[in-house]
Amino acid sequence: MMVHHRYATVQGRRLFYREAGPADAPVLVLLHGYPTSSFMFRGLIPALADRYHVIAPDHLGFGLSDAPPTEEFDYTFDALTELTAGLLDQLGVTRYAIYVQDYGAPIGWRLALADPKAITAIVTQNGNGYEAGFVPEFWETVWAYHRDPEDESGIRTALTQEAVRWQYLTGVPDESLVSPDTWHHDVALLSRPGNDKIQLALFRDYATNPPLYPALHEYLRAHRPPVLAVWGRGDEIFAPAGARAFADDVPDAEVHLLDGGHFLLESAGDEVAELIHDFLDRRVPAGR
Repeated sequence: MMVHHRYATVQGRRLFYREAGPADAPVLVLLHGYPTSSFMFRGLIPALADRYHVIAPDHLGFGLSDAPPTEEFDYTFDALTELTAGLLDQLGVTRYAIYVQDYGAPIGWRLALADPKAITAIVTQNGNGYEAGFVPEFWETVWAYHRDPEDESGIRTALTQEAVRWQYLTGVPDESLVSPDTWHHDVALLSRPGNDKIQLALFRDYATNPPLYPALHEYLRAHRPPVLAVWGRGDEIFAPAGARAFADDVPDAEVHLLDGGHFLLESAGDEVAELIHDFLDRRVPAGR
């Protein structure tokens, strides 16, 4: 399966995205988390592109997309969502399923709230939408930064190679399945001059995400999109309670807890791809 590597200019910003699959197939948009990029989907895209039109953008400030300094661009989840919506509009995409992970979740939720009828299905892989699931031992550093943004001493540890490696390996039964390329790739991009300020801005803006959850839950109850929550049960950032919570508002949500961590695709990619294929084949008929 051929995967295309492309750029588009949206609101004056150059965004990189990966695209594969039949042009007339149902669309699946893959939204990555911190601190990675569409690179995390390098194995998933060809596995799904036989029957789906897959689009995976790099958020501004991540991967191969532009990374203007914070003095030139206000990095917020609202702003990243507007760029994603602009890219999809430019590509002529009006109906699509979303796969969200980590930061991709608050971007996906904003897309759904802005245009509920556009969303054909939701696949959430360790992408929280509830207060349930936040692991306090991890999040206390972020919450402390929200309380005192002048004190960066704690939050800056999240930018280190040790912290990124921890995200990839924690909860994975067999660490040898996770390629060290992953965290070295991410750390190299985090280490670009000025990227630390971009990430700190988004850490601060994460405080805007939980207040959206009630609106998300109302959307889920009102529109009942098909939901698949496939979760690494060993994730010490978003625990399995975050996956189970989706069934509170979408009773037929399909919840699967797999052995693995926050970046489940790295150790259980084939299993995740099979679950997504089965789910979309049943719940998103061709032509939707």
